[in-house]
Amino acid sequence: MDLQEFLGEWNNQSDTVLVHTSGSTGKPKAMRVEKRRMEASARLTCDFLGLKPGDTALLCMPLDYIAGKMVVVRSIVRDLQLVSVKPSGHPLAGIDTPPTFAAMVPMQVYNSLRTERERNLLKAVKHLIIGGGAVDQALETELHDFPNAVWSTYGMTETLSHIAMRRISGSGADCWYTPFEGISVSLGDDGCLVIDAPAVCQSILHTNDIAELHADGRRFRILGRKDNVICSGGIKIRMEDVENMLRQHVPVPFTITKRADSQLGEAVVMLFEGTDAMIGNIKEVCLRVLPKYWRPKGYIPVSQIPITETGKPARAEAQKIANAAHGSDCTC
Repeated sequence: MDLQEFLGEWNNQSDTVLVHTSGSTGKPKAMRVEKRRMEASARLTCDFLGLKPGDTALLCMPLDYIAGKMVVVRSIVRDLQLVSVKPSGHPLAGIDTPPTFAAMVPMQVYNSLRTERERNLLKAVKHLIIGGGAVDQALETELHDFPNAVWSTYGMTETLSHIAMRRISGSGADCWYTPFEGISVSLGDDGCLVIDAPAVCQSILHTNDIAELHADGRRFRILGRKDNVICSGGIKIRMEDVENMLRQHVPVPFTITKRADSQLGEAVVMLFEGTDAMIGNIKEVCLRVLPKYWRPKGYIPVSQIPITETGKPARAEAQKIANAAHGSDCTC
């Protein structure tokens, strides 16, 4: 979908817009969302960031998904000047003037930091929000000293983009997400986040994100997804915890997934970008860094780690690769 096509859909007589989920845990799903709720979400973001008419907003994400659509809606609601570029891994490559506001996925931010020109433009963005996936510690460290506001966002298609942010840069950096005005969160019996956001979501939303609430009862942080728990030999292992522990030690892109195992029930598996010749070194890192029960039972080299169009790990696809690749595994 291009910008003119979306604007045509936005300005038609329908009260709803078609969006697709990211597909990180399976096949993307189509759903229709109300335009008035998208406008409400846009106002929440603009108010939180203090965006004002005439500010520039960079559109650099696909318009098939809610993140891209909401950049346009924010521009309409707050009368921002929209700067549209083709979605790519280097969204700043073709522009000369930094926008006031930009929304990117972690991969786009990471790539922009790798070249001096794009890094300087990124540093000059007044409000940079990062969504569509977790911001790992290495990337967060790179962004900490940025002179302007950099935010990690929390949300999903069902909440019409983000409902909370946490500051990454400067003295106000925080590991806790703060919900927008009028939005409250709690924990369900399964330890997952429950969101009450009446302006943007018609019903209370029970997520699959395992969370922790701050003592103030308002702020929260995400520990991982319930879907991403590996039950191996009676021990529950969060994929994100394993990935975070390895992040500073494995020099190539990788992801942790699982496969069925007759002895353990489920086994930890690592996919990494590389060749069979690298398995020995990566296995040695895992043996040195990880607790015994977290160590992968299989190491699978791939040409590219599966990701969704919005830059998230494609967990369902990674698991399919793991289940199909028993012959390629190196057993610990």
